[in-house]
Amino acid sequence: MGAIEDVYDDLDADVPFEEFEAAVEQKVEDMGGLADEETAAMLIAHELRDEEVNTVADIEPGMDEVKFLAKVMTVGEVRTFERDGEDEDGHVLNVEVADESGRVTISLWDKVAVDAKEHLSPGDVLRIMGRPKEGYSGLEVAADKVEPDEDAEVDVEAVEQYRVEDLTMGASDVDLLGKVLDVDTVRTFDRDDGTEGKVSNMTVGDETGRVRVTMWDEMADRVEELSAGQSVEIVDGYVRERDGSLELHVGSRGAIDEVDEDVEYVPETTDIADLELDDVVDIAGGVIETSEKRTFDRDDGSQGQVRNVRIKDDTGEIRVALWGDKADRDIDLADKVVFTDVEIQDGWQDDLEASAGWRSSVSVLENAGGGAGGASGSDGAADRDAGQGGLDSFDSGDSGGSGGTAATATATTDDDATDDEGGVVEFTGTVVQAGDPVVLDDGTQTRSVKTSAKLRLGEEVTVRGVESDGTIDADDVF
Repeated sequence: MGAIEDVYDDLDADVPFEEFEAAVEQKVEDMGGLADEETAAMLIAHELRDEEVNTVADIEPGMDEVKFLAKVMTVGEVRTFERDGEDEDGHVLNVEVADESGRVTISLWDKVAVDAKEHLSPGDVLRIMGRPKEGYSGLEVAADKVEPDEDAEVDVEAVEQYRVEDLTMGASDVDLLGKVLDVDTVRTFDRDDGTEGKVSNMTVGDETGRVRVTMWDEMADRVEELSAGQSVEIVDGYVRERDGSLELHVGSRGAIDEVDEDVEYVPETTDIADLELDDVVDIAGGVIETSEKRTFDRDDGSQGQVRNVRIKDDTGEIRVALWGDKADRDIDLADKVVFTDVEIQDGWQDDLEASAGWRSSVSVLENAGGGAGGASGSDGAADRDAGQGGLDSFDSGDSGGSGGTAATATATTDDDATDDEGGVVEFTGTVVQAGDPVVLDDGTQTRSVKTSAKLRLGEEVTVRGVESDGTIDADDVF
């Protein structure tokens, strides 16, 4: 056996010997006699080994060519395009493939694309050779050669309709059915080429979890046509990572369609009593207090806004700060609300506080208590004192719920004044907002106060006056 045959046998590559021998002869010729056949054979073998990758996760942009085994997960649609200066149209087909390590999109072209669309199905195992590159939706492999291998096995389950738990980094051609949990507004930005882009976000969930959805350019406007509670099908999305979390992106190739299907989403929330500093968690409860929205100036000169609400579950209460667009959400007393991905921070007077920022979602489940038009004061206070707080306090079967009176139920009441004047309350707290209205916080609840007194942030005061709709019209400030 000659030197070329020896090197070829050690190579164990998926290349016919005739092709290997021809490559060796070409290498000898290219090197102008500087290498004999054995040296040239070893050089070719080294190049071929560089092409071999063990798993999909080993594929990286910049590799000249890779060969790997993977299972077909989804088969996209053949797209037709015009080639410059040519009469015949071109065709391209994206196929998502995967092994145990991850997923990647392979692109097939022209006749191969048309044939593959007709013959490939999810679950087929392929031997693939191609060139990795950064594609429209991230890393993809432009396939030069694709061959089915009926005898090979790849231990990964093919997916036709994704669920949230099926999403993995790099997945493309994703079709997902979900329930809209929260929607944001459309934002614009300037691209490097001087054009203006648009982006918006929403959160969708199903029985397996939830995911943030990012929509680009013309798809961004869809967010203005959707609302929480609707069921949608996201078509041809692709998965990216942001700040350690997976997101589903939808561009011009994708679609978001409203569907008449019931999608179940059950949040896994943490009891308020179990919250700890720096947790990022989901919480839920009935709204027992709301405050006015406040605006403030950022260091960069832009203006921000925040609004506080207080919620209660069966284990305790916590204030939730709603930042940015979330401060505009329609949240009223007695609403049942779920907040996801909120960060637990230090609040006023060493209380914990939940912060709902850009990653968070806010879902109002229902308004059982009828907002501020709930039961009269004595009944609401009695319900609360009896320990019937949390979500159970806001069932539609309650006699109007405690939401309409929760703001007055725990304020310190001047009994004599209440008897004589009716509805007069006394409240002591720290000024957390100066201006009109003043907002006081006593560590467990907040009050809006109408007063002409000049108060400073951080000052502790007591106010007395008639309370209406959660606001105290203060006659006395001391």
